[in-house]
Amino acid sequence: MAAPGKATVLLKAVKKITVQFCPFESNVRSTREFLALVGSEKARSTNMNCEVMPVVKHDKSEPVVDVTYVDGERLVMKGAKLTCSEMLGAFQSRCKDKDQQAKAGAKK
Repeated sequence: MAAPGKATVLLKAVKKITVQFCPFESNVRSTREFLALVGSEKARSTNMNCEVMPVVKHDKSEPVVDVTYVDGERLVMKGAKLTCSEMLGAFQSRCKDKDQQAKAGAKK
C-alpha cells in the first residue's frame, strides 16, 4: 500500500463517494485501501463538503466504489479485479479533468 499512499488525493470535484464491500470476502483488499486513502484526513481536507460513506455488508456482494461528481457524473468501479493503484489512477485522472474543466469555465 506504500505506492498509492504517495499520491495526493484531491476531492475538489467530488460530491459523494460510496464504498461498498463485504469484509469477509477475499477480494476486498484494494477497495479497503482505496477507502483508507479517500477517507484520510488529508484527502478530506481538500473538500470538506465531500461525503465519504463506507457501506459494510454481509451478503457476499462484490466490492464497489461509486463516485458522484459535483456535475452529476458518476464513476462506478468494481474492486474485485482492480488494484488500489488502478482505482486511484482512474479516480485521479477524472478528478483532474473535472478540475481543468472548472478552471476553463471560470476563465470564460
